[in-house]
Amino acid sequence: MGNNYPIVIDNKQLYHSLVVVALPIALQSLIASSLSLVDNLMIGSLGESALAATGLATQLFFIQWMILFGFTSGCSTFMAQFWGVQNIKQIQKVTGFAITICFSSGFLFFIAAAFFPEQVLRIFTNLPEAIEIGSQYMRAGAFCFLCVSITVPLTTALRATQQTAIPLKISGIAFAINTVLNYLLIFGNFGMPALGVVGAAVATVIARVLELTVLIIVIFVRKNKICGKFQDFFGWDRKFARRILNNAIPTTLNEALWGAGTAAYNAVYGRMGITEFAAIQASTTINSMFILAIFSLGDALLILVGQRLGKGELEYAYLLAKKILKIGVIIGAFAGVLLIISSHLIVQFFEFTDEGRMYALNILKVYGIFMVVKLFNGMNVTGTLRAGGDTKYAMTAELCTMWLIGVPIVYVGALWLHLPIYIVVLMAQLEEITKFTLCMKRLTSKKWVRNVIHEI
Repeated sequence: MGNNYPIVIDNKQLYHSLVVVALPIALQSLIASSLSLVDNLMIGSLGESALAATGLATQLFFIQWMILFGFTSGCSTFMAQFWGVQNIKQIQKVTGFAITICFSSGFLFFIAAAFFPEQVLRIFTNLPEAIEIGSQYMRAGAFCFLCVSITVPLTTALRATQQTAIPLKISGIAFAINTVLNYLLIFGNFGMPALGVVGAAVATVIARVLELTVLIIVIFVRKNKICGKFQDFFGWDRKFARRILNNAIPTTLNEALWGAGTAAYNAVYGRMGITEFAAIQASTTINSMFILAIFSLGDALLILVGQRLGKGELEYAYLLAKKILKIGVIIGAFAGVLLIISSHLIVQFFEFTDEGRMYALNILKVYGIFMVVKLFNGMNVTGTLRAGGDTKYAMTAELCTMWLIGVPIVYVGALWLHLPIYIVVLMAQLEEITKFTLCMKRLTSKKWVRNVIHEI
């Protein structure tokens, strides 16, 4: 820093920044997870088979989403640091490159969902009823893969430039319309056809198309600050692309293989029975209402710390990261307790058997107890380490703990020992405990504190 004065972080300014950056992202996540809960309640009213089948079908959507999140997260390192020096032209280039890669991968997912849904579902379950219902849902919702492959990079650019309120408003409208259309098309209300799970997929497609359309209008028609000409977005050269890929490939592999690991968990759960998987599906949706909103602190950490790193304020960035992590841990502890307390009320809205309800409640207790650890790990992997471009270590820490500890434990507990599903979920938390140790060691080492934009 060039002086011996202690660095002091202005708490008032920090809280203001978190409100501006993190709160809209948190609200967007809360709206999405809340409406996902409503969707699950609607589909769940059709029975445990419908809920389990759509839960399995969404695994492909989940894997694609993780790939998009992973790649754009790697791009966010550069967007945030370029924003720190107000270099809009470079942000546009990163955004255009992200759209190119994301849409290319999205097209492959579209082909798989539209033409080979049965084959995809057989990866996750051997239950004929789940494959039949799930393939209908997947085929009807295939166009979503193309829409989100453009929406996610554009949303990432808006967030990196601290325009988080825009994606919040657009997603809020889209998700609300999705819920209304679900009500109309799943059950056939107000003269609409009763399409069941297919109706839920059609509603999602319409909402995603609307979301993308409005986003394009806001950015390119209303001339947002990231708006530019075609060549501004797609005029990047091979050297530029190579530098972005060097950072983004580890984050993409990280999230893709993490998503595949989560899908592997669900493939095991899907073989334990309809009731067990329906309980997992409901519990995960409920848990998402709490944890995804808090994970917005990880996004804010990447953006705020990344800006400081871009300016060359390395020690300030380190202290800022530690402070935001402390805030996240406090909020996570409160949310974990709230999840456990409220779980009895929320689970009552699902059409569960007594056994399914018991499974769901016990799983939610495990999620609540370990929420602080999971949140700390998530904020470090997606926020701290990626802000400084330390994506290879983040990938190694996350994937080794998942694939060498978590997945084998779940497989042994469920399919070899035939333990109750909530005990298997508890065993899987050894992954998070090990990851916590690795993340804490890396955080305090300061090896992640780097400025990466000077290399472009």
